[in-house]
Amino acid sequence: MADMLESVDFDYAIHTENLWRVYKIGNNIEVPALRGLNLDIEPGHFIALKGRSGSGKTTLLNCLSGLDQPTSGTAKVLGRDLAQMNDRELTQWRREQLGFVFQSFGLLPTLSAYENVELMLRIKGAGARERHQRAEYCLDIVGLRNRSNHRPYELSGGQQQRVAIARALANHPLLILADEPTGELDSETAREILGLFQRIVAEEHITIMMASHDPLVDDYVDMILQLRDGQVVS
Repeated sequence: MADMLESVDFDYAIHTENLWRVYKIGNNIEVPALRGLNLDIEPGHFIALKGRSGSGKTTLLNCLSGLDQPTSGTAKVLGRDLAQMNDRELTQWRREQLGFVFQSFGLLPTLSAYENVELMLRIKGAGARERHQRAEYCLDIVGLRNRSNHRPYELSGGQQQRVAIARALANHPLLILADEPTGELDSETAREILGLFQRIVAEEHITIMMASHDPLVDDYVDMILQLRDGQVVS
């Protein structure tokens, strides 16, 4: 297995200080997506990012995952200052400590549910026994162990999102970042997924930050962060 990053103690799962992300468009046109954003999120909470399109939700998730670099300010995630890590370290850190869930599920269509989850453990470098046990455990958490041999096209939208959540859990993450995970689901299925997130936070003791327009999330999360024009307004 690949060498793991040294463990770091932290008081906040997410800490940002005066975080700016400014995009340059055309000739000297600057568009601020984040404007001096300050956050302190303690571990073990289910957090919703809300706000209209263009408020900075996805940009914030990208900066917190190291997929995008802030223009200025500080982003510390799970005790690590992302600006102090190079590309290789960021990739390894994401592989070992972060999980991702997307609106479009992002499953590989030619792989079964089990193989989609197990692939993350292969990428991490886990051995065969660990891969098998963890993949089955994660599918069991989301209630799909009996559908493990089915490919995505054989599953409903809600079941596909459950597989995506199992995949996000595979590498024992400390933080899951989710971008509109209920955006393509009906209300009943969305409630099932949100309840599943809520249970995962409680039982797996991880932090979930989710960007969403869905009003249903209000009944499930521990905290709502309302973004407007790249700032937290409530």
